[in-house]
Amino acid sequence: MFRLFISSQLHLLGLALRALLPRRGAGRAGYLRPLLMLGFVPLFALVQLIHWLGLALDELLYPDYRRVQVREPLFILGVPRSGTTHLHRVLAEDPGVTTFTTWECLFALSITARRFWLGLGRLDARLGAPLARLLRRIERHAFGALDAVHSMRLDDPEEDYFALLPALACFILILPFPDSSRLWRMGSFDRDMPEPLRSQLLEHHHRCLQRHLYVHGTDKRLLSKNAAFAPLAGALRARYPDARFVVCLRAPQETLPSQLSSIAGGAKLFGVGAVEPAFARRMIEQLGFYYHNLEQTLADVPVERCAWVTMTQLRGQLGPSIETIYNQLGLTLDADYRARLQQRQRHARRYRSAHQYSLAQFGLDAERIEHELGACYRRLCARAIDDRDAPPSAAPPAPTRTTETALPC
Repeated sequence: MFRLFISSQLHLLGLALRALLPRRGAGRAGYLRPLLMLGFVPLFALVQLIHWLGLALDELLYPDYRRVQVREPLFILGVPRSGTTHLHRVLAEDPGVTTFTTWECLFALSITARRFWLGLGRLDARLGAPLARLLRRIERHAFGALDAVHSMRLDDPEEDYFALLPALACFILILPFPDSSRLWRMGSFDRDMPEPLRSQLLEHHHRCLQRHLYVHGTDKRLLSKNAAFAPLAGALRARYPDARFVVCLRAPQETLPSQLSSIAGGAKLFGVGAVEPAFARRMIEQLGFYYHNLEQTLADVPVERCAWVTMTQLRGQLGPSIETIYNQLGLTLDADYRARLQQRQRHARRYRSAHQYSLAQFGLDAERIEHELGACYRRLCARAIDDRDAPPSAAPPAPTRTTETALPC
């Protein structure tokens, strides 16, 4: 842990120094970006130092957490914007699993911090919950603008890749730090991440999973959802040989513009174009790697350990699809949970998103996407729990503009 702490702090220092320098020739954004980063970097660094302090205290106060075994975890992977968030939140309602929540990811990665905040929450409840009501108001204003793209509340199930924030290895940081080689390698981890950083990051993530089970119960199955972990699929398979995987799929002609659209606001805010003019192209190449890496690393996993599901299936047959996944992976479906799935299915069919985007908006060509990723996508869809939803031999013409009508991704 100490080596990872030192390397991350040195990397952050280098990124901060570059971020605070104006970018000549980049227009107005090249000069506004340093002003924004002058406020962002110190706050970000402070939060991560608090995380590191909590993680260090865990080694002194709760050393037994290291004995916790992460048995048969269930990983939800897939390409971004393919329904992974919706599936995660539905599966998180299963009483037999436990998963990270947003507040834990952002403010309480350590056992020490979680027990502090949980204790404070119990005290607040005894006093009539004034802090809880205040937090609800704050989160409505802070996260409300994200609802069309990725709804978020503090007690929602969330991606545990945020556990990599202190190590500067959470890919969302590519927006404030688009010139970080470490972050770009996270997007092609199985292929490009060098040792010993590869081992250090996997060990750090594993320790965070152990901490979570230590707090929430070692009798529960760890549920982990990370679309950003598609490039780590091979590493996860090797690290957890008894793991189960559910892989979500969606046509690349829809995935690529949807993902670029979902981060467009952050890219504009942080003036990404002033630092990395080829940012969109690199993102497209990386998303292409996601498809190929999932096929290369998971296609030969036995069917009782890996289920593939399309976004169409999750939209139209959510309950039956999850029952099929549970049966295929040898998981127990609780009777009450099965009843809850029926309500979830009705909601999924009615859901309409306000998120709109187009291929042309990002200079994407449907025929080129089909040429580079179409065959790979169809091979993956053929492995889906019901291959009747697999696309035809040639991808249909992409619409000029797409509105997400199915699921919160």
